[in-house]
Amino acid sequence: MIKPYSKSTDNNFTLLHGDNRLLLPQFDHKFDMVFADPPYFLSNGGLSIQSGKIVSVNKGDWDRSGGYEFVNSYNREWLTLVRDKMKDNATIWISGTMHNIFSIGQILTELGFKILNVVTWEKTNPPPNFSCRYFTHSTEQIIWARKSEKVPHYYNYELMKQLNGDKQMKDVWKLPAIAPWEKKCGKHPTQKPLSVLTRLILASTQPNAWILDPFTGSSTTGIAANLANRRFLGIDMEEDFLKISACRRMAIEDPKVVESFRQKIHGFNSKKEFSDFLLKEPVTEYSKELIL
Repeated sequence: MIKPYSKSTDNNFTLLHGDNRLLLPQFDHKFDMVFADPPYFLSNGGLSIQSGKIVSVNKGDWDRSGGYEFVNSYNREWLTLVRDKMKDNATIWISGTMHNIFSIGQILTELGFKILNVVTWEKTNPPPNFSCRYFTHSTEQIIWARKSEKVPHYYNYELMKQLNGDKQMKDVWKLPAIAPWEKKCGKHPTQKPLSVLTRLILASTQPNAWILDPFTGSSTTGIAANLANRRFLGIDMEEDFLKISACRRMAIEDPKVVESFRQKIHGFNSKKEFSDFLLKEPVTEYSKELIL
């Protein structure tokens, strides 16, 4: 039996410490949705700008590329294992940039997934390109795919339309990067904003759904899941990141903090729209326990 690194008192937020390629084969739980932010393999000695200062892009050994074949083999291995943990009607979201997204798309097709959309997240506050030799990098791509070509997936079309001024939501989302209040427990080098994760979770899951993040980092996926009344399992190799995750989850034990966070998340028409939607959302029964 796997011993969790951390588990919330309501059992809706669980963290595992280790390599997902070793941990995933050790349990049989099936998930309704997966979000994955795998290594972009950008740690190549380059430079960037952060808060007005020139900094290294190196994030750690986990983000170093071993070449084209290495990247494809790595993506094939973790995606195969994750696919086995998805329900037949489950979907997966995978974020990336030009450095890894083409490999991801290729492997998804190879493994039998059906790609539904490639969402472009346009950051409203990207770092500048100080080399002035090419366009400023201001977007990331998020592939949305379902497990099976023939098994239908869940999509909350009506909510997405509501959030987009009663028009069909497009596959370009203009949302800000992380805000200071999202980093109070510490900083992760590739932390995603709650606004992005909240939208994709509400778009593709129902209440009480189980969500897996095999590269959980500081667990923005898990915080967004719990704020949206969904349940979560996150896996990461770096204990320092899991400490940030556990701290973030502890903060939302307070109902006042929960409501404050819901009101601060971008992408809604009003500060109360997120909470009001959750009050009206029909409760769906799913498996009640995560057995590891």
